[in-house]
Amino acid sequence: MSNSEIALTDRAAEHVKSYLEKNGGGIGLRVGVKPTGCSGYQYVIEAAEAVNDHDTEFETNGVTVVIDEQSLRYLAGTELDFVREGLNEGFRFHNPNVSQTCGCGESFNIDDD
Repeated sequence: MSNSEIALTDRAAEHVKSYLEKNGGGIGLRVGVKPTGCSGYQYVIEAAEAVNDHDTEFETNGVTVVIDEQSLRYLAGTELDFVREGLNEGFRFHNPNVSQTCGCGESFNIDDD
């Protein structure tokens, strides 16, 4: 993986493939960020239906990942995993750009140089 890409672990890729298959498809996974929360930004994950003019797409573990150019600035080099802990399951971001997370773990901040 290059420092400008986003990668999915094997578990995350299998979860995305299964989700897309069960829910009518899509071309892959759209990953982004939006300004919100107590620390500044929040991750957004949804099925990708199309690639827009200002999007970048990566192929990782058999899944197409689509990200808009604004979000790529905050997510470059991120690895996305899918974890199960007890009864809870969900995506976990390993983002090398994050400088701080909030106490609830729902939002993060990045030092803008």
